[in-house]
Amino acid sequence: MQRGISAFTRVFDALWLRRTGTQVDGPRIISAPRRKRGALRSIRGTGNRFRRLSPTRPGASLSPMDAEAAPPRSITTHLRGVLNAARGAWAQTARLALDIALPTLCVSCREPVHGEGVCAECWSRLSFIAPPFCPRLGIPFVYDPGPELLSMEAIANPPAYQRARAAVRYDDVARTLVHSLKYQDRTDLAPAMGRWMVRAGQELLDEADVLVPVPLHWRRGWSRRYNQSGALARVISRQTGVKLASEALRRVRATEQQIGLSRSQRASNVQGAFKVAADRSADIQGRRVVLIDDVLTSGATTDACARALLRARAAQVDVLVFARVVDTHRAPI
Repeated sequence: MQRGISAFTRVFDALWLRRTGTQVDGPRIISAPRRKRGALRSIRGTGNRFRRLSPTRPGASLSPMDAEAAPPRSITTHLRGVLNAARGAWAQTARLALDIALPTLCVSCREPVHGEGVCAECWSRLSFIAPPFCPRLGIPFVYDPGPELLSMEAIANPPAYQRARAAVRYDDVARTLVHSLKYQDRTDLAPAMGRWMVRAGQELLDEADVLVPVPLHWRRGWSRRYNQSGALARVISRQTGVKLASEALRRVRATEQQIGLSRSQRASNVQGAFKVAADRSADIQGRRVVLIDDVLTSGATTDACARALLRARAAQVDVLVFARVVDTHRAPI
């Protein structure tokens, strides 16, 4: 109790000295001499004399003086600052404790990692796709064949979409990333994967009007609880500012899993499975659309989606995926 009274007294004395005029000399505070009551009345009675010495009149010799002393800092403001600092320190401590108790592991080798979810060794094993590649399908070339030269696959079987781009090859590490996002609820991987897709498809996104993710059938979406293509599309939309139309394209027919099917079986499996919603046709008509998906294998799903978008009078359809299958046994050109 005595300590509280002493602290209150010190605060009160400091505020009083600030209002009445103080002089700070190092760590010591020297208070101005107190005036007696009679002297205070005499000063009040001689206010006109000080007005004659106002610095605005010629011949005045006194320096300007503030009419009022600056008000003391609010105790509420001080407490608010202390609470904000304590809140930030607590959040940082809790985050550190969580990282120690449940560290982020590399999705491929399960080693502790900070940030992206992929350790340095697994990062070096990711095969990022860079030029030279087919300007139509985005398939990487072994060597540069020259400008605007298409791959044999693009010439023999041209797709409905205009261009396709992928961030990485669909190899071991990329497969682990895709399966973790798709089947293991690792939605924390979407931001990193989406940033890599933005870098790979920058030329497509610069010309895009709207992003459309490849949709899931409502039964499969209910069982998975989220659409991995939609998660990637949301990241890309935030990164680039391109409008996202997640409900424009719908899968109106349930299809079998494409895994294990041949190219012709994949095409027939998704034929007529997609349609643009009638109430969302304005989002597609006359727009340059970029279709977002996680993996491009045979291209049957993306081709069926592109045909549905073109039937809804889209001006152009491009495809941007995280990974694409590259057939190394076939010559790219």
